[in-house]
Parts: sequence; structure tokens; C-alpha cells
Amino acid sequence: MTSNPAKLIIDGSETCADLLYATKFAVGDPMIFLLEGKHSTILLSDLEIDRGKREAKVDEILSLSEFNQQHEGALGKKPTLGDTAVAFLKSRKVRHAIVPPSFPFALANKLAAAGIKLEPADGHLFPARQQKTAEELKLMRRALQITEAGMARGIEILSSSDIGKGRRLIWGGKPLTAERMRAEIDSAILHHGGLPMNTIVAGGDQGCDPHERGHGPLKANDLIILDVFPRDARSGYFGDLTRTVLRGTATDAQRKLYATVERGQKMGIDQMKPGANGEKIHDAIKQFFTDAGYPTEKNADGRWTGFFHGTGHGLGLDLHELPRFQAGKLKANQVFTVEPGLYYPGVGGVRIEDVAVVTPKGGRLISKMEKRLEV
Repeated sequence: MTSNPAKLIIDGSETCADLLYATKFAVGDPMIFLLEGKHSTILLSDLEIDRGKREAKVDEILSLSEFNQQHEGALGKKPTLGDTAVAFLKSRKVRHAIVPPSFPFALANKLAAAGIKLEPADGHLFPARQQKTAEELKLMRRALQITEAGMARGIEILSSSDIGKGRRLIWGGKPLTAERMRAEIDSAILHHGGLPMNTIVAGGDQGCDPHERGHGPLKANDLIILDVFPRDARSGYFGDLTRTVLRGTATDAQRKLYATVERGQKMGIDQMKPGANGEKIHDAIKQFFTDAGYPTEKNADGRWTGFFHGTGHGLGLDLHELPRFQAGKLKANQVFTVEPGLYYPGVGGVRIEDVAVVTPKGGRLISKMEKRLEV
């Protein structure tokens, strides 16, 4: 076993964030990536190799078909990707490699049978992903601009809707449903260069289930949670933004719920300093909510109410990226969502989410979308 094993990925970079991080090259089909010391190599199919030579940020690019032709005797006439990987690693005298936790099981068995030891990484294959560079922060700001464009479209539609019978909202002469609004939000994201991902438009008590996508007619005077988290098609970085809005007039109970969540979010952002403990920040927000009259508990139906999810999560080339907000001490240049929420059936759900980078003075917002309850 070498003291500094190689790093190996066999995957497509559109689904493997570690590979996209290492190569800056987006491709759907699997390729073979090998990092030996500081030297990086990829084997690409003929379909991708010309584009790879233009775009991939690696030291060496090899043709998969040419490699197979050169090793035809050892590989056989129709080698699988696993056969090629074995031959390639043996040609580089690699007997031990670190791989992502998601490395395909069948390929791992194939390499193990050839005497190549694989060791799964503990988290990211490239731990540097956890602390963003200035260039990455620019890319994340662009992803958030795409996110904000989608959110703005949803709020624009809600603002221009009319209130019909039974408090149903009418837009364009037809009932405004969660499905219609989601389609408009997603369309705006596409027009701005993003890829929409399961956008949430959840009104009324639907918003009390944090991952309910939402369905059916939207109504005036109901709290509506809009959670938008697209990927920038150009860079692969994600944005993530949640606003809670209401068309019409909020009740005192809805206003108080909203104002409490807004204050809790500010508390969390202000405390995001290097060395701060994410778990303690979460607990402080939860206690603040309890002191304000919003404890986290199960109601008579056995359903959780209050603040029963995490304060936030890491964000980057994965939507939920390591480290977890509540996993330990925060470090400079880590990027997190901050998204406390309160959920009470009969009143509704409120969640407010922004994206912030850890700085010595606290969290610095890189999302810029305004917050307002009534539209």
C-alpha cells in the first residue's frame, strides 16, 4: 500500500460532483479519471474527446478507443469499461486508489478481482470543496441569480393574480394552481440558463410538510412556500432560495409566525463565524422559537409542529453538500443555506432561506432576493 494512493473516479461528471470539481468538464457518460500525485488523466470516448480537449482542466486526455486498440490482446475484442479500467490502472502500476463513496459496486468488484485495492473516501474525494474560492463564489452568485429570476417570476404571477370565489386565485383567466406557478418558475429558470429541480409551490397546510412539492389551486390569504433550487447549466453549481408569501391580507397569527422565523434566520446568519458550532447555532434558534411560543413537538395527530428540520446545509456542486451545518465547527469560506422554518397546520408553514458564506464578521449573504410576506 502506498502512502499517497491515487484517486480514481469512473462516472459521468453530470452526476458526480467530485468529477466535475476535478475536471471542470460536464459529460453524462462515464469516463475514467485518475489523479496520481498532481498529475490528472482522463479517458474519454470518441464522442466527447474533442470537446474534452477544449474544455477539460486536466493534464492528460486519452482516447478510450485508441487505448483499447493498443491493449486489444489483453482486453479482448469487446472490452467493458471495467476491463479498460483494469488495463489502464495496471499500465500505470496503480494498485491502490481512493474512490468516491458512490463508486459503482460492480466496477469495484471487477477491480478487486484484478488485485487493485479501492478505499472509499470519507466524504468528498476532494475535501477542498468544502471551502469555496473567490472564483467559486462568483459561480455560486450566478447560480443564485438564476434562482432569483425563477423566484421573481413566481412572485410576479402571484402579485398579478385576482381573488375569485372561495378565495381561489385567478391568473390569466384561469385558476392559479401550484402546478401552473411551478411551470412558470421553471420556465424562467430555463430562460436564464438554469436547470430546475423539483421546485416547491406549497400553499396552506401543504406548506407544513417541508418537502411537499404542492398541488392544486392556490388561495388568497394562505401562506405559500416557494422553494427554488436550480442548477446552473453552465457551471453545475446550485442555487437555493425559499420565500414564504401571501396574496391578500395576513392574519396576526401569520404575521407573528413570519416575523419570528425572519428573526431566527437573522440570528443564525449573524452567528456564522469561523469556529462557531453549527449545532449550538441550531439549538439557539430552536430555543428562541420555543421562547416565542413556538415549541417543537407532536400534535394530537402525531404530526410534528414547530421547527423540526435542520437550520441549513452545505451548498455547491451538490444541492446538499458537505459539511452539514450542524456537524461541528464552521470554517471560513464555507457556504451554507440558512433556512429555519415553523409549521403549524391551521395557520400554515413559514420557511425563509438564503445562502451565506462564513466570514470573520458572521455570515455574508450571497443571495440578494428581498423578503416580504404580503404581495
